[in-house]
Amino acid sequence: MPFWKKTYQKRQGVYYPQAVVQGKPVETETIAKDLAKISTVSNSDVQAVLGDIAGVMHTRMSAGRSVHIKGLGYFRYTLDTVGVENLDDFDFEKQVKAVRVEFIPERIKLPSGKAYTRALVDSDELVWVEVSPDVKDTTPGGGTEPGEGETEDPLT
Repeated sequence: MPFWKKTYQKRQGVYYPQAVVQGKPVETETIAKDLAKISTVSNSDVQAVLGDIAGVMHTRMSAGRSVHIKGLGYFRYTLDTVGVENLDDFDFEKQVKAVRVEFIPERIKLPSGKAYTRALVDSDELVWVEVSPDVKDTTPGGGTEPGEGETEDPLT
C-alpha cells in the first residue's frame, strides 16, 4: 500500500496530498528473487540479466534510440539546458547542464477499450494510507517542497 501526507505549498498557499516513500528501496536482489519465484529462471540468472541491463540500455540510447521494455515502458535521454537569446551565442557544451533519463510507463487499454492508463498504475488496486505530516520521504532527494532535499535524486 502506498503512503501519502498533507503538505503545504508556500508559493501557492495551498495544501495538497503528496506521495511518500517509506523505508529503503527494494534492491535488485529482491526483484530477482521475486522474478525467479514466478518463472523457470534461477535467481542468479535473473540477477545476471538485470545487472547488465543498464549498460545495454546506455549503448542503445547513446546511439540516439529510445528503449522500450514491454510491460514496463520507454526510456530515453533528455537534456537539462539553459537558453541563449542570440543564435551567435549558441554553444551546446555550455548550455547542457545535465543529461537525464526520462521514463514513460507503458500504456495499456482499459477494459472499456475507450481509454488508456499507465501499466504501472492500477488505481483500482491501490489503497492509499495517510501518514503524519511529520513523516519524511525516504527517497533520496525527497523533501516536502518541490526542489527541497538532496540534489542527487535518482528518480528524476
